[in-house]
Amino acid sequence: MDDFRFCPRCAQPLAAREMDGSVRQACSAGCGFVFYDNPLPVVAALVEREGKVVLIRNRGWPEKWFGLVSGFLERGEAPEAGVLRELKEELGLEGKVERLIGAYGFAQRNELIVAYHVRAEGPIRVGVELEGYKEIEPSQLRPWPFGTGQAVSDWLEARGATTASPGHRRS
Repeated sequence: MDDFRFCPRCAQPLAAREMDGSVRQACSAGCGFVFYDNPLPVVAALVEREGKVVLIRNRGWPEKWFGLVSGFLERGEAPEAGVLRELKEELGLEGKVERLIGAYGFAQRNELIVAYHVRAEGPIRVGVELEGYKEIEPSQLRPWPFGTGQAVSDWLEARGATTASPGHRRS
């Protein structure tokens, strides 16, 4: 957060300080505040519906980019509840968490992605955050090189599929 310049406790300027081998922004007045810039928790759903995988395209993404349903975990929310909330918000679907796929660091966005395999039912109703969606056969799914792409790769591998050629992009 480059524009985070003042202490939220006492409003004094933050200053770079060496702490435990890392440079961190800390309160210049010494009130004790340290900005650690920890990664944000994100939940992601590899959604399976009627035997197909549902991929979404967020508003503002390039036309050919599709990815997994994902969103920020809210304060006090269990990851499983968060991923089902995102599924409902983005696609209007009820779902059931089948299993945890894994947790993945996404350094480019300073996020920690917790990805689940979710089975969903019902008609899709595209939420306001989305430009669209598509449904594809699992055999046509190809991991992408960043974000939730590793979760796709791990899900395919667990199914015994090969993941050699990345075909889609985006988290």
